Amino acid sequence: MSMNKLPQITLAFWVMKICATTLGETAGDLLSMTLNVGYAMSSLILLSAFLVTLGLQLLSKSHNPLLYWVVILSTSTAGTTMSDFMDRTLGLGYATGSAILICMLVSIFAIWRLSEKSLSVDNIHTTKGELFYWTAILISNTLGTALGDYLADDSGLGFAGGALLIGSAIALVVLAKFYTKISTVLLFWLAFVLTRPFGATLGDFLTKPFDKGGLDFGTVGSSLVLAAVLVVLVAYASYRHKRRDIEPLVGEAA
Repeated sequence: MSMNKLPQITLAFWVMKICATTLGETAGDLLSMTLNVGYAMSSLILLSAFLVTLGLQLLSKSHNPLLYWVVILSTSTAGTTMSDFMDRTLGLGYATGSAILICMLVSIFAIWRLSEKSLSVDNIHTTKGELFYWTAILISNTLGTALGDYLADDSGLGFAGGALLIGSAIALVVLAKFYTKISTVLLFWLAFVLTRPFGATLGDFLTKPFDKGGLDFGTVGSSLVLAAVLVVLVAYASYRHKRRDIEPLVGEAA
């Protein structure tokens, strides 16, 4: 049995999620394309990094914002190269790759629900529940990359158009949360999946050259900027988390 180690789902959480997924896109492309490591080797390296960070997360006894977001980032970078390996190296294409990943994600949710009787995203107390949670996140980030690439390349919308479409879909999810009685767990996973292609298309928009509809910041420049923003946000989240831990002790001492 383990303590709940998940963050509160707030606006700050979603801002950090978008930064992490966008950075995952640019950093994954930096390794596989800019450094010419290749999709297969990059996927192996980044998946190994994910397993190491996941192991540390599972060993942790309480919520650690820095560790949590490092694992999120590792799923995002691994998801980027894994998707590219499926869609490009194996030649499955974005549509087929997305369909396979959707089936995998639905299967994980079904097994998770049957096993744990819940798809909770803010109250997980077992190691098995954590494993389901992080597996779903890894697959959803891989799926998001495929969907983002499909929207940007095959749909004709381009990078900015794809980001606008996904951004609009995210806005609808937000409205559904406040104005409907749709399950908050369902809305969380919809938003979680959608923020990945949003980050993917936003990452492509930042890195791709002008003639391809991007801003031509490059993978290195975009990755550095996004990493700096994420570091600041995670540092603030860590500060707030420590304050929440200290305040009850101060109250008891008084």
